[in-house]
Formats: sequence, structure tokens, C-alpha cells
Amino acid sequence: MTGPGAMSGVLGVDSGGSGLRAVLAVKGGQDGGSTAPLESREPVRTGPRGIDAGHLVEQLVPMARQLMADAGIATLAAVTVGAAGYTSLGDSLRADLPSALARELGVRRLALAADGVTAYVGALGQRPGAVVAAGTGLIAIGTELTSWRRADGWGHLLGDHGSGAWIGRAGLEAALRAHDGRSGGSAPLLARGEAMFGPADTWPGQLYPRTDRPALLASFAPEVAACADGDPVAAGILAEAARHIADAARAVCPTSGEVTGEVQVALTGGLFKMGDPLLVPLRAALTDRLPYARQVPAAGDPLAGAVRIAADLAEDRLTLPREVDMLHVVAETAAPEALAPETPAP
Repeated sequence: MTGPGAMSGVLGVDSGGSGLRAVLAVKGGQDGGSTAPLESREPVRTGPRGIDAGHLVEQLVPMARQLMADAGIATLAAVTVGAAGYTSLGDSLRADLPSALARELGVRRLALAADGVTAYVGALGQRPGAVVAAGTGLIAIGTELTSWRRADGWGHLLGDHGSGAWIGRAGLEAALRAHDGRSGGSAPLLARGEAMFGPADTWPGQLYPRTDRPALLASFAPEVAACADGDPVAAGILAEAARHIADAARAVCPTSGEVTGEVQVALTGGLFKMGDPLLVPLRAALTDRLPYARQVPAAGDPLAGAVRIAADLAEDRLTLPREVDMLHVVAETAAPEALAPETPAP
């Protein structure tokens, strides 16, 4: 039997609004495979320089050491960190994370990626196409394998059209129309809204001061889906959400003339667990807007995508486009002085 010293692993990390997850895939030995993920419920802070690399290291290093010890390995061949907000807030990660992980874990190969990229790779691997990742928010990522394309992902105030927060907000808006006696209102949604949040005239006071407002809005999206079968207003909201999602997919999807072979489109994220009330109009909208692309189920989630990128990086077979704000690869790292967490922004 191959001894533990002969084994190495790759680490995949998914950092998002609900916390940090990490999983280790073991290479070599008779017990190769992926470990069960470890999870922190504390989201990584955002500081003056963007995503706080020091805070991420504080959480990740103990998790990585535990995964390595449990698996009986001493070295990591590669690590991928996929992070929400990386595209616009990744400066600190690029500047500080390579040296910190080299010092703490001996990491010499590191990929830093937008969470949309890890969602893409988890769903489709290294194939041309488009992936829509949707939960509370929504982003579409596409590639013809020479560059990345992004649509939406602009947050609940400026975008995320068709997301859980968007559907929930539209549902509550229709409920308030019914409350006021305006056209376009939905009595069933009003009833469900008051069951969840109390009297309708208290909703602004509950929603507007909340820092977790997108998640609170998204919590009402399943209520819209539950009403869709008998309420044309609720059904109309989901049909419009489907059109928004398909539009985002079309904006990033390569055309059949840009690639050799098949173009695929996949959906990933918690939003699509709403089932047929959303998926039926969405499949129709995708067929209408992307008739040349084959709709396929996502092979895995963003954490699986992070592991896949790390494994491909370790084996020198990573061929995906490398762009500093989408997929940034550090092949060799050094380990200077200790990295301190940033002071949280006031």
C-alpha cells in the first residue's frame, strides 16, 4: 500500500455570502477521492482593499490543516479559491493570498477565481458554452475558451434580474398593489406576505434598514412559486424572471460559429430548486433565445468547480482563459512576512 507520505492533494475553496467552504481531493494511494467539505458560517469580510485576504486566511488555514491531517497527506499540489465579488474586489487576494498560503500551507500553485468561473467549471468543465448561477443573486458566465464573458451579477439594486431577490421583490410589490387596490396586484401573494412578515404597512420598516435585504427578499421567492399554479400574477413574475435569465445566458453564450463542436448551456444554484413553476418557462425561453445550444444538467456546484480547476492546474492541463479579474493563476509563490487581517471598513 502506498504510504501517506506519497500522497498529495488539491484544495478547492468556495467563499460566498453565507460563509466559506473547503474540500480536499486526494491523489495517490488506495483511498483517493474527495473529503467531506468543511464549512465556516462566517462570510469573509470586505475591507478598504476589497475582500480581506487576512480574514480569509484566518478561516481557511485551520480548515485546510484539518482536511490534510484527516486525509493523511502532507502537501498540496494546488489550491483554487473561488470568491464572490472577486471580479471587482479581488485586489487584496491577488496581492496577499499567494504568499500567505505559501507560508502557512506550502502552496506553490494557486488559482484565484470569480465565483462565476468556479460555477462555470463545476457545471460544464473546460467546454464552450454558458452557465447561469442563480440564488439570491444571479450572474451568467460564458466562454468560447479564449476569453470570459459576464452578464449581470450587479446586485439587487442595479441588476440580478430573475434572481431570488428579484422574484421576491416582484412578489412583494404585487402584494402591495393588492393591498392598495391598484391594478396588477395579487391577493394570494398579499396573504402569503402577511403570513411571513406581518401587516403589509410594516414591510418597508422591516426591509429597508436590513443589511441582509437581498436574502430577505429572496426568502419570499418560494412563495411566488407556490402561488404560480393558480395565480396569473405570480405565474407572470416567474415567466418574466425566465426571460431575464435566458437573456443573460444569450448575452454570454458563444455562437455556434465561434467554436468547434457543441455549445452547451447549464443552470446552477439554489434558485432552480424551485422546480417547474420557474423551469418550464425558463426552458422555453432558452430554446427560443439559444436554439443552437444544448441544455444540459450541471455536473457539479462551484465547490466542485474549484476542485476541478486545482486538479487541472496541478497536472498542467488547465486551458481556460486567464484574465486577472476572472481567473488568475500563480504558478510559483514565495512566503514573506506574516499577513495580518485588515481592519474592517467602518
